[in-house]
Amino acid sequence: MAKKKTLIAIVGPTAVGKTAMAISLAQYFRTEIISADSRQFYREMSIGTAKPDPEELASAPHHFINSHTITDDYSAGNFEREALQKLDQLFQRHDVVVMVGGSGLFVRALCEGLDDLPKAGDEVRERLNHEMIQLGLESMKERLKAIDPAYYALADVDNPQRIVRALEVFEATGKPMSFYHKKDLDERPFDILTIGLNMERAQLYERINLRVDHMMEIGLLEEVKSLYPFRTKPALLTVGYAELFDYLDGNSSLEAAVDKVKQNSRRYAKRQITWFKKYGNTTWFEPTEIKRIIAFIDNALQHNTATG
Repeated sequence: MAKKKTLIAIVGPTAVGKTAMAISLAQYFRTEIISADSRQFYREMSIGTAKPDPEELASAPHHFINSHTITDDYSAGNFEREALQKLDQLFQRHDVVVMVGGSGLFVRALCEGLDDLPKAGDEVRERLNHEMIQLGLESMKERLKAIDPAYYALADVDNPQRIVRALEVFEATGKPMSFYHKKDLDERPFDILTIGLNMERAQLYERINLRVDHMMEIGLLEEVKSLYPFRTKPALLTVGYAELFDYLDGNSSLEAAVDKVKQNSRRYAKRQITWFKKYGNTTWFEPTEIKRIIAFIDNALQHNTATG
């Protein structure tokens, strides 16, 4: 019987070291990497997304990085379809492929499948994005909570994109997002091995703070200025961009905006950990434990071969 192919999913909070781990594993297994980071698709967003640098990109073949422009509307559903096609091609050359990402919805899209959600018109999405900027996240969260308490209880409600999408679905159909939630997962023709990376909370937060300082040193503010005309795009209603747009609008000092980026990045990391701890069958390691991780994967692959 043919051996079943395996997707190794590397998940965890921002700044934990997922990129380095994915490259190490891709080199060990002589394979390629699919990025499931919802912001690294965009060519114009590099510094604020901690995109792999040219040297890292050259260390192993990467897919879905710099694949789109900020003017493209690229959903988790688009990613699911295109990433499955790409995996089909990669599995013709490799028994193992590595996926890496901290965007829970995009990881889930590839591993489990998503609901076929209706879309509202562009004008509805643009209006909701403007309202998010004008009224603020808390006000929009309250609106969603009133419309769809079931989805509100489960969703990452501190993510403006998720709030806007759920409100958009309601406006398009009159039905709440929870109405469309898939009860059955899609069966994938490959095995999935999910590796979670985490570390002691104080150490992770220190890494996040240092990373934000480094982003500012290498030109994050200039990158944000260049993206100002596109600021209502969902990908830019996110940590590292929204706070600096606020500074450019004269609503805060630069120092306060940078502190806010750090604070919101730490909050985002906490939400990522919560999401991935609830998600699937994840085995957790410290990012320094490369030998243990490789041994764990090798053992799982041998077991799959024996039972397959």
